Amino acid sequence: MTVIRTRNLAKSFSVRVGTRGAFSLRSLLRPEIRLVEAVKGIDLTVEEGESVAFLGPNGAGKSTTIKMMTGILYPSSGTIDVLGFDPQRDRKRLGFLIGSVFGQKSQLWYHLPPRDSFRLLGAIYEIEPRELAKRTGELVERFGLADLMDIPVRKLSLGQRIRCEIAASLLHRPRLLFLDEPTIGLDVVVKQEIRALLDEWNREGKVTIFLTSHDVGDVEKLCRRAILIHHGTILLDESVKSLKRRAGQRKIVGVRYESPTAIDIPGLEAEKRTPDAAKFFVDSGAGDLQNLIRRLVNLGPVADLTVEDEPLENLIADLYRTGSKEEADELVNR
Repeated sequence: MTVIRTRNLAKSFSVRVGTRGAFSLRSLLRPEIRLVEAVKGIDLTVEEGESVAFLGPNGAGKSTTIKMMTGILYPSSGTIDVLGFDPQRDRKRLGFLIGSVFGQKSQLWYHLPPRDSFRLLGAIYEIEPRELAKRTGELVERFGLADLMDIPVRKLSLGQRIRCEIAASLLHRPRLLFLDEPTIGLDVVVKQEIRALLDEWNREGKVTIFLTSHDVGDVEKLCRRAILIHHGTILLDESVKSLKRRAGQRKIVGVRYESPTAIDIPGLEAEKRTPDAAKFFVDSGAGDLQNLIRRLVNLGPVADLTVEDEPLENLIADLYRTGSKEEADELVNR
C-alpha cells in the first residue's frame, strides 16, 4: 500500500525584502516583496513499511515538505496524499494515523511524569482506558521505561526523555512515523539504543518511518532508502545500500613510517601529510589501490598501513554541493 504520494508538489512564500540605508515611508507603505520557492514540483512515493531518510542541507525544503505532509501548511500547487487522506482537508482524521518525534520539541508535559502524559494522550486519541493500559504496558516493557514513568519529565536526562517521546508517539499505533533529528544531542550508547528500538518497530510493527537527520549514523543504521532534496527539488532517490556501495568505491589509504620519509607519489596528491605519515584518497578499481600500496611500501619501513572505505557522509556532503540533478547523477556514477 502507498503511504505517501505527492505529484508536482510546490510551495512558495512571499518574503519582504529588507531595505538598505535610511528608513523611508515608501519602504513601509510599499515594501518590496520577493517570491521564494521553498519546494519546486516534488514527485514522491513511499510504500508501507519503508524506512526513508529525507536528507538535505538547511533551507533545502525538508521541513516545508513535512509540514505539507502533516497538514500544517497548504501547498501552492500540486497534490499530496497521505494514507489515503488529503492532509489539509482531513488533518484531524490523519492525526490519528500518524506520529511524530522532534528531537528539540516535546509532546510530553514538562512538569508531569510520563505516566500522566500518556493518560492525556490516550484521552486525546480517544483510546479506551483498558486498551490504553495494555498499550502503555507494552511500550513500557519494550522501551525499558518502568523506572521512568513516575519521574517528572524535567528531571529526566535527554536520552530518557527521547525514549519516552518515541513511546508516546506510538501510543495510538500510528501507521506512519515522522522523525525529525530524533537522536540530536544524545551520546553514542543512547543513540544505538534509540536506533535499535526504532528499527525493531519498523520491521516488526510495520510502521513506516520518514526520517530527517544530519546524523549519517541515523541514516545508515535506521533507513533503507535515501531521498536527497536541495533547492526545493529532489536530487537523488535510491537505496542506502547503493549509496554506501558507491562511497565504498573510493578508499582512504593511511600510511605511517618508522622514521621521517619523503612521501612522494607522482600523479597523486596526499590529503594530509606529516614528516612520517600521509593519507590518500584513491579509487578501488583499475588496480589503483594495489598500485598505491605497493609504491608506499617501497618508500621505506612501514609502521602502520590502513585501508578504509570513504565515509558515506563525504558522498552526501558532495551531493549537497551539487547544483542540479544532472550533477548529482554524475557524482554518484563517477
